[in-house]
Amino acid sequence: MPKIAFVGAGSMVFATKLVGDILSFDDLNDSTIALMDIDEHRLDQTTRVAEAMVENEGLDATVESTTDRVEALDGADYVLNMINVGGTEPFENEIRIPEEYGVEQAIGDTIGPGGIFRGLRTIPTMLDLANDMEELCPDALLLNYTNPMSILCQTMFEATDIETVGLCHSVPHTAEAIADYVDVPEDELEYWVAGVNHVAWFLEATHDGESVYPALREAYDDPETYERDTVRFEMMKHFGYFPTESSHHMSEYVPYFRTDEDTIEELTGTDYAERMPTATYLEGWQERSEERDDPELGVDLDEVGVERSEEYASRLIHSIETDTTRRFNLNVSNETNAIESLPTDACVEVPVLVDGTGLHPCSVGELPNSVRTFPQQHVAVQQLAVEGALENDREKIHRAVKQDPLTAAQLTLLEIHEMTEELLAANEAYLPRLE
Repeated sequence: MPKIAFVGAGSMVFATKLVGDILSFDDLNDSTIALMDIDEHRLDQTTRVAEAMVENEGLDATVESTTDRVEALDGADYVLNMINVGGTEPFENEIRIPEEYGVEQAIGDTIGPGGIFRGLRTIPTMLDLANDMEELCPDALLLNYTNPMSILCQTMFEATDIETVGLCHSVPHTAEAIADYVDVPEDELEYWVAGVNHVAWFLEATHDGESVYPALREAYDDPETYERDTVRFEMMKHFGYFPTESSHHMSEYVPYFRTDEDTIEELTGTDYAERMPTATYLEGWQERSEERDDPELGVDLDEVGVERSEEYASRLIHSIETDTTRRFNLNVSNETNAIESLPTDACVEVPVLVDGTGLHPCSVGELPNSVRTFPQQHVAVQQLAVEGALENDREKIHRAVKQDPLTAAQLTLLEIHEMTEELLAANEAYLPRLE
C-alpha cells in the first residue's frame, strides 16, 4: 500500500484526474493519497472530489489532506509535484514586460523570458521540497509535472539527491494528433521520440510497419488539417520531423513565427494552433483562477467516479509496484548518454523502460542533423538559467535570456539586457538572491 503525496493539489481538475488514474488500478486502489496545498479553499475542493471517488467506488484507499508539506511527505513512496509559485503578479510581469519590448509570448513557460523567470521563481521552492524529502522520504521518487520542466528537473539532478523524473503529456497528445491527421487508430501508431521537453521530435512514426510521414506530408496540403497545427506542419515541412509541442508552444521556441503580428495572425488557426495570439495562456489562467476561487464546487459529488486518463503517472507507479514493464517518454538526466548529441548533464526527453527495478532510459544515439540544433539551443539556455539560480549569478541569467532564439530574433543585445534588468527588478521578491 504505497503512500502517494500530491504537492500543489489545489489544481483540482488535474490533481483529481491523477488521483482517479491511480485508483483505477486494482493494485493501487488501497493507496494512501496525501493531498497538500497552501491554499485551503482549493485543497478542500480537491479533497472532496477525491473522497467522493473513494466512497462512490467502494475503494480501500485513504485520503489525507493537509496544508503542511512535512505531514504530506512523511513516509511517502512517491511525490507528485504540480506547484505554481508566485501567482498572478510575476506571471503577468513575465509576459507583459517582454511584450512591451516586442517579445510576443503565447505561453511563456518553457524558455524565453517567461520560462526562464518562471524557473527562477520556482527553483527555491523545489530545493525546499527536496530538503524535506531528503529528511522525510529520501527513497521516494519525485514525479515532476511543473514547468519549466527541463530547468526544474535539471536543478534537481544537479543540486539534490532526490531521484526525479519529469512527466509531460505532449508526446501522447502529439501521437493522438498525428493518428488523427493520417487517419489511423491511435493505439496502432508506433513511434520513437526524443529531444528535450517541448522540443522533441517524432523520429519514427509507423502504422503496420509503414512510415506515416508520407501521409502526414499529404495532410500538410489539406487546408483544413493544416489550419489545426500550422507551426508544427511548417517545422515538419522545413526540417523533416514533426515536433512534440503544440503550434502555439512551438512558435516560441524558434525564431521564425513570432516576430511580427501579421505572421502570428496568419498562423492562428484551430485546435493546436488556436492559442497563437500573445498572452493567451496568461489570460486563460487568470480566468480559470477566478473560477477556482468560486465557492461553488461545480462538480456533482454523487456522480464522481474513477476513470483512467492518458497521463503517465499512475502507469509509471503501477509498473514499479507490480514489476510490469512499460515504455514512456520521460524527462531524465542524460547521464547515460541516451542522446549523444546533447551534454551528459542535460535533462532530456527520451523513451524510458520502467519496471520493478526502476527507470531505464533507452539509447537514442545522435539526433538527426536537421533538428539537433533546436534542443541544443534549449539546453544551453536551460543550463545557464540553472547555473545562475544555483550560483546566485546575475550575469548568467542575462546570458540565458540573450541566447533564447525568439528573444535574439527580435531584440538587440542592449535591449535584451534592459528587458532582463526590468524583469529582475519587477520579480525580485520571487527570485533567488542574485549578484
